[in-house]
Amino acid sequence: MATDTRTRMIEATALLLRRRGYHGTSLSDILSASAAPRGSLYFHFPGGKDQLVIEVTRASVAHVTERLGAALAAERDPAVAVHHIYQSVGHMLEENEFSLGCPVAPVVLDAPNDVPDLAEICRSAFEQWIGLLREAFMLAGVPERRAHALALLVESSLEGLMVIARATRDRAPLKVVADEVAALVEQAVLAGKSAKHAEAAV
Repeated sequence: MATDTRTRMIEATALLLRRRGYHGTSLSDILSASAAPRGSLYFHFPGGKDQLVIEVTRASVAHVTERLGAALAAERDPAVAVHHIYQSVGHMLEENEFSLGCPVAPVVLDAPNDVPDLAEICRSAFEQWIGLLREAFMLAGVPERRAHALALLVESSLEGLMVIARATRDRAPLKVVADEVAALVEQAVLAGKSAKHAEAAV
């Protein structure tokens, strides 16, 4: 039962953070949503709300990182992988009825700088996600500088599109941008291969 209570608190906090951010998620909200006894928070999380939020955010980041890495590794063509990632985000939004987006964005927008460990997790999350995209593009032959720019474009567009899709309750914008960004990635890969062939011919 103790484990069930802890799990409920973690799951409830994850949902609340994605909807309300750090400051908008109170201890009473967490206890109410998880149906947990008031004394259970500090029993399971001696560091209180901050410890709970940090643990939840770290787990959410790890989950997204794992899925992103798997999506990129599943396709030899990074343009196809990127297209699938946009589709996956669209499906996720539809499944939760456009109520939940990126697990990190609400925390970042809520200015978590007064909790340094939480701010560092958020910073590191984007660094990891952009890094995974950059590495996939470089493995396909895209020069590092262009690969980094494309990775930033993909990540920033996904973050913005999640907001637009939630506001309009429509995943169509993700489809439109997915086609455009995948085309850019494909062009960059072809350009990288052409440059390598030209160098080899010299």
